[in-house]
Amino acid sequence: MKVEPLDFRELEEKFCGSLLGLALGDTLGELAFTARSRRRLEESLKSLDHLSYTDDTAMAIALAQSLLQEKDLHPQSLGKCFHEAYLQEPWRGYGPGPRRIFSLVTKTGLSYLEAAQKLYRGQGSLGNGAAMRIAPVSLFFLEHPELEAKARLSAAVTHAHPVGQDGAVVLARAVAEVIKLRPPTGLNKVGLITLLLTIAQTEEIREKLHQIIKLLEKEAGLKEAVSLLGTSVIVQESMPYALYAFLSHPTNFKEALLAAILQGGDRDTIGAMTGALAGAYLGIKALPKEWLDKLENRDKIETLARKLGHQRQNYSSK
Repeated sequence: MKVEPLDFRELEEKFCGSLLGLALGDTLGELAFTARSRRRLEESLKSLDHLSYTDDTAMAIALAQSLLQEKDLHPQSLGKCFHEAYLQEPWRGYGPGPRRIFSLVTKTGLSYLEAAQKLYRGQGSLGNGAAMRIAPVSLFFLEHPELEAKARLSAAVTHAHPVGQDGAVVLARAVAEVIKLRPPTGLNKVGLITLLLTIAQTEEIREKLHQIIKLLEKEAGLKEAVSLLGTSVIVQESMPYALYAFLSHPTNFKEALLAAILQGGDRDTIGAMTGALAGAYLGIKALPKEWLDKLENRDKIETLARKLGHQRQNYSSK
């Protein structure tokens, strides 16, 4: 049976779902550092009137704003957007990598790409910071033949290490793939990871993708997935687990997100990556309303998602 492609309204709901899902994953993941059980997390969510996000969402917002402003991805302009967002809200929880890059640019006049190459003895960062914010690239370049190249370039502004970039590229393609599917029957889990294997360029990421396939085939539990895939700040030890958390509950945003953030490790960033995937697949209507109603800058994030949708239509028609 032929499956009809999604219309613009359906896609727009998924764009909103992805960016808001990212923000919710970031926000709830940050809460889970102290509320480490499901019960404690649910109690915290009920008691709070406001859910605040971290640098994960702040950088995704800056990335979306840069894409809309430039109508493309320009590394120096993107770096400036990241830098300005940091200067306005340095308390968001930025990691040492971006802070050092911003300092180097200010003190030496290097470009952001050049500064990123100076980190970690000239090897660059292989952290998950480029992957956590990548969803706007997936949306803006959804059907563009250079999606992977644009994702890699967006990562290079802060992550010069090939693995750091590869993790972002693979997640960008994953978001782009699931956003085009109509749940609940459209997702082939092993097929998705097999596709991502054709995108990955580093052995570190490819090895973890192969492990995901094995975990999926045996329907492994989350603890086994954590032990094999990892949940650290290194991208090959967190992005793959975010993929698995999503695939463990692809039709239930809440359960996918709880699977992501309640297993320890870099909870907010794994939550952001999982939330971006689950929101992209399921759309905004699948996101818990009681969470969205409390989310900081919810309207701003949703507006950016809709603008990315409209700009993408203009961009793809050139």
